[in-house]
Amino acid sequence: MPQLPAPDYPADVRARLEADAREVIARYPGSRSALLPLLHLVQAEEGHITRTGIRFCAELLDLTTAEVTAVSTFYSMYRRRPSGDYQVGVCTNTLCAVMGGDAIFDDLQHHLGIGNGETTEDGAITLEHIECNAACDFAPVVMVNWEFFDNQTPQSARQLVDDLRAGRTVRPTRGAPLCTFKETARMLAGFPDRRPGAVEATGGAGPASLIGLRLAKGEVAPGHADHVVSPRTTADGPPDEAGPSPTTPDGGAPPRSDDAAGPTGEEGE
Repeated sequence: MPQLPAPDYPADVRARLEADAREVIARYPGSRSALLPLLHLVQAEEGHITRTGIRFCAELLDLTTAEVTAVSTFYSMYRRRPSGDYQVGVCTNTLCAVMGGDAIFDDLQHHLGIGNGETTEDGAITLEHIECNAACDFAPVVMVNWEFFDNQTPQSARQLVDDLRAGRTVRPTRGAPLCTFKETARMLAGFPDRRPGAVEATGGAGPASLIGLRLAKGEVAPGHADHVVSPRTTADGPPDEAGPSPTTPDGGAPPRSDDAAGPTGEEGE
């Protein structure tokens, strides 16, 4: 069993982190709402959530260490043990898996000599499989510290991790330039990315993901001469191009989807 209470940070580290934490806490009407960014802040200091980091968050937010621990162990973005400078996540959800994600993940495990959630001996790479990168247009997708590397193969993924371990410059397919896991954690705590050009560097979703948005705006779908659906309108906007609102045979309005369960009483509300 670990000794209690957890050790504190050295005085200079504590003073620096506390100044940052006060800035974060001031953004919220209630201090406990700052717990998630504060966990990112202490993770940026040590690379994972330590007992010292949990104690620090609890003291600053007037919470118990049990409350902080419960939150830090719930979210997978908070690491519970030392991890690498680069978190390499391979999507193994359905689409990425059938497009090659499973093969990439298996290949990287053998290539790096580590399993899921483990870190290479040099401390450079932590490998994990993740459920969805929200980038299905570009499957199979690998993420490094949550930056996108699209349309990967086992060969390109091996080259990616080899470059990272060798300290060579690696550029994501889209989005901001790559930085270390600790640097990423500090940004997630709410501090700006001050690297030149990093904020301007961006990348959107692919065309398949955006087609629903285009149709909702009333834009012409690729390959169609006319709208597939009419543009959505606001309550103050013009009537829908598709015609009048649908009615039931007796002329009344059709039931709303939330009426299906019948009327609600006081308890239902």
